[in-house]
Amino acid sequence: MTTISEAITTIKKAENDADKLIEDATRKSAEMIEESRTKSEEILEKTKKEAYEKSEATIFEAETKAKKEAYQISNKTNEEIEETNKKAAGMVDEAVAVIVKSVL
Repeated sequence: MTTISEAITTIKKAENDADKLIEDATRKSAEMIEESRTKSEEILEKTKKEAYEKSEATIFEAETKAKKEAYQISNKTNEEIEETNKKAAGMVDEAVAVIVKSVL
């Protein structure tokens, strides 16, 4: 009977060892899943931050370009206005002469 008793003890020990292995594997699996979640959240936050920074840089660049274009348009318009005023001032004497002739 010692042999059967030893066999039962060995079987029981093997069952306990198997249960321990399953428990350890389950715990390790849960830890790995949690670690993966944490890493994925960190990666997601980092990606969001990089995207935000890139969009800010793009917006700044677009605003700078728009301001430069607006400044150029403003300067060109001012030059055209000045040129038109000069032409108009040059025609004032002629217009006055025509009006005086018409009245007289």
